[in-house]
Amino acid sequence: MNSSFASYRSPRTIALVGKYHSPEIAGSLRRLAEYLHERGVSVFIERETAENVGRQVDLSRWVACDFSDIGAHADLAIVIGGDGTMLDAARRLARYRVPLVGVNQGRLGFMTDIARNDMLTCMDDLLDGRFTAENRMLLDAEVLRDGKEISANQALNDVVVDKGAIGRMIEFELSIDGEFIFNLRSDGLIVSTPTGSTAYSLSAGGPILHPTLTGIALVPLCPHALTNRPIMVNDQANIEICIIQADDPRVHFDGQVTLDLLPGDCVRLKRSEYTICFLHPPGYSYFAMLRQKLHWSERPEGT
Repeated sequence: MNSSFASYRSPRTIALVGKYHSPEIAGSLRRLAEYLHERGVSVFIERETAENVGRQVDLSRWVACDFSDIGAHADLAIVIGGDGTMLDAARRLARYRVPLVGVNQGRLGFMTDIARNDMLTCMDDLLDGRFTAENRMLLDAEVLRDGKEISANQALNDVVVDKGAIGRMIEFELSIDGEFIFNLRSDGLIVSTPTGSTAYSLSAGGPILHPTLTGIALVPLCPHALTNRPIMVNDQANIEICIIQADDPRVHFDGQVTLDLLPGDCVRLKRSEYTICFLHPPGYSYFAMLRQKLHWSERPEGT
């Protein structure tokens, strides 16, 4: 996808997506839909959003549609909620190359740039073509059992293989581009994109990666060896994780889709052919966002 915003200078059709049941989400979604309609924009409401929010506010004047219809007809989608809502929408819309804009009504909001109170003001900049585009890589994953694919999924943040609900560690074999790297006993392994580097990977001691990078971080979870540290590989790497021994292993995609594994199963990962395009408001800075969300440069309390 072209990294400039030129192709979206005058969006005529915008889809609204929001998954929460709170009155704040419902009110924000209706205000936004009314504002866009007044500006001459055709508005779609994602169907599940319309069903949930429609119990609290009247959305009958706008068309409810599935993600496939959004992909076919919308110039962009505005996601109202938190990072979880954005992750779900991103995976569903990746194949359609629909740009995404985030309005933060969650907690941290690493991927939802616009504060709720600034929502309508920012819409002027969006409709007048003053947003900038940034592409983010995705991971494609397939799960093999006895050499046959049993599942396939995508992830914008991370793919995590872990021990599941059982307290015992798992043992797995890691290979990259067909080369054996190591056997590891641990609680699991996080395979993270740059976007996901500020999520679970960060909590596990992984590096923060600027989103314009195209590397993949491999971050062990509580490894049973002090020498096993996070490593980076290039975005063309083919990664394979094979379960050697485990009682209840699982694989998680963006923390939202989970699949039970068995010993002998393999999870294969590579960069997806699709990217996600985030549209950022004027003045957006990734490092300013990190300072705010991670409380960098703040003085300790009591000093």
